[in-house]
Amino acid sequence: MGAFASLSERLNHIFSKLTKRGRLTELEIKTAMREVRVALLEADVNVKVAKQFCQEVSEKAVGQEILKSLNPAQQVIKIVNDELIALMGSANQKLAVAPKPPTIIMMCGLQGAGKTTMCGKLAVNLKKSGKKPLLVAGDIYRPAAINQLKVVGNNAGAEVFDKGTQDPVKTAKQAVDYAKSMGFDTVVIDTAGRLEIDEALMQELENICKAVEVSEILLTVDSMMGQVAVNVAKTFNERLEITGIILTKLDGDTRGGACLSIKAVTGKPVKFIGVGEKLTDLEPFYPDRMASRILGMGDVLTLIEKAQEAVTEEQAKVMQKKMLENTFTLEDYLTQFESMKKMGGAQALLAMMPNMGGKVKAEDIDESRIERTKAIILSMTKRERVEPAIINSSRKKRIAAGSGTSVQEINQLLKQFEQTKQLMKQLKNGKKRLPF
Repeated sequence: MGAFASLSERLNHIFSKLTKRGRLTELEIKTAMREVRVALLEADVNVKVAKQFCQEVSEKAVGQEILKSLNPAQQVIKIVNDELIALMGSANQKLAVAPKPPTIIMMCGLQGAGKTTMCGKLAVNLKKSGKKPLLVAGDIYRPAAINQLKVVGNNAGAEVFDKGTQDPVKTAKQAVDYAKSMGFDTVVIDTAGRLEIDEALMQELENICKAVEVSEILLTVDSMMGQVAVNVAKTFNERLEITGIILTKLDGDTRGGACLSIKAVTGKPVKFIGVGEKLTDLEPFYPDRMASRILGMGDVLTLIEKAQEAVTEEQAKVMQKKMLENTFTLEDYLTQFESMKKMGGAQALLAMMPNMGGKVKAEDIDESRIERTKAIILSMTKRERVEPAIINSSRKKRIAAGSGTSVQEINQLLKQFEQTKQLMKQLKNGKKRLPF
């Protein structure tokens, strides 16, 4: 994940030095923890949080049972992993559900944090869980905010309740009554943001909370703001007693400090993370999985979940059968690329894989090359995809012209495809084993 690439690299470097030493002394552990503290501060982690974190790890790591164990470096890494999980909130915190529907979720945040778009992302997520959400247009100040919510709602397949520029408190009450009469089990209220926290904004949010029984107050913050985002969360929480945080832009080139600090500073959990621009790019936040990613151990559980969403069990069985029978075609190759795209692309998938000695990095993957490969296959006829052996020089020229590529790239694809088929044949015959 982009947010932690640099921190992950630094921590791996620090721990690789420990693993090379075998037995460890108390001094070596404390020296390593000083380096960890610097790495955390450079990742924009809150100063107090970084200091407390390293102190707790050091206290646990210098115990006699750790120093005398067969592999003390691994024990230290395990302690760091456990402390990272505790720092970020121990376990995934699900959304609260009202005992009597509808469950009311109030979305808040500063202007520009991506709150209105997040309403749509949350609607998509709720629908995936079998819920029937109603979006409520409660931002009457920002120009085009209501229209933006309508567009987002339309794209998310969720109805938007809109009463124009009347008092948002009145709109919230009417929306809840409408939800009850129309069978909506969840109400998501999009509220006004400001360029900075002000008294009028806070008062309006407090008035909405008094008018309707809010189950969740979710604060959307931009992770690229670093410690500013943490301070925003602290201020909102002091006034509103927020129930959870949604961190956006965690896929971007940010240092990740907000994600590591926000729970410790506010006491409130991160419930979701935004990992892209699409309405489907919202993930529940799992501290244990995030800690695993930060330490280069991958995030296999999220990888499996994404795979299950992208490929049905039936499709997986069909593909497995084709591989075993060596009837895999370029058509199937294309299907695999489409599945990869649904799962977030090659870079996103590689970021979730356990660190294989740093051999391949996510940033080394050229997504544009994958798109060019897809364009080549799409420029082929049905017969050419099933029987690539018939692709002669004149066909190659036609495919190259149709896909905007070169004959050389087509030759590379065909060679790569043939090598894949040969590998499948060897796996089937038991001559080779998968490298994991």
